[in-house]
Amino acid sequence: MSGAKARWATIEWDGEVLRLIDQRKLPVSTEYVVCKTAEEVADAIRQMVVRGAPAIGATAAYGIALGARRLAREGSEARAGASETTSGAEVSFWQGFEKLCELMASTRPTAVNLFWAIERMKRRAEELRPQGIEAVVQGLEREAQLIADEDVTVNRQIGLHGAAVINDGDGVLTHCNTGSLATVHYGTALGVIRAAHEQGKRIHVYAGETRPFLQGARLTAWELMQDGIPVTLITD
Repeated sequence: MSGAKARWATIEWDGEVLRLIDQRKLPVSTEYVVCKTAEEVADAIRQMVVRGAPAIGATAAYGIALGARRLAREGSEARAGASETTSGAEVSFWQGFEKLCELMASTRPTAVNLFWAIERMKRRAEELRPQGIEAVVQGLEREAQLIADEDVTVNRQIGLHGAAVINDGDGVLTHCNTGSLATVHYGTALGVIRAAHEQGKRIHVYAGETRPFLQGARLTAWELMQDGIPVTLITD
């Protein structure tokens, strides 16, 4: 994954499983949910283990990659057992792939990045379809990684450009959470604050608690404290 990493990570992919920081447990404890299947990824999105549109999009992409790998493996096992032909396995794979994308789409209907990521993964699968199932599976894993890496790059650029409007000694008011926890890494609006802090600007953040889920109190304030950025929680 591109860019420097924090002491904790919102999303971690090791090529086999997806690890997601459990945002329901913050700030009391830092725990991870390990997803080995597409169904587990979908449940993590649905249960608010992961939140924030960019983070949800990347998570869904990895979930599709995991699901596609499982579909391919099941097809290979069926052929080895002589219960299915190669053409039959391909039909089963693409039928399963469509259901896989539908599963991800059902998890969070309001997350724009979710549907963008799903459509991007579907397009990549179609592009690679003539090359065979194995090429599709490998391509989907690479595409999911690209989605994650691009998010980090975009966030850092947002931070770099946005930091120019923050002056040394400024106070900044935030709402909800727009940091690393809402993205793959670094953050959007909170990334601007993070970049300004990295530039040595002395800033103080005033984080609104954000009801009813308290993302500001539980997540934004926690992130800022982890990075040593001065923050005051506004419980109003």
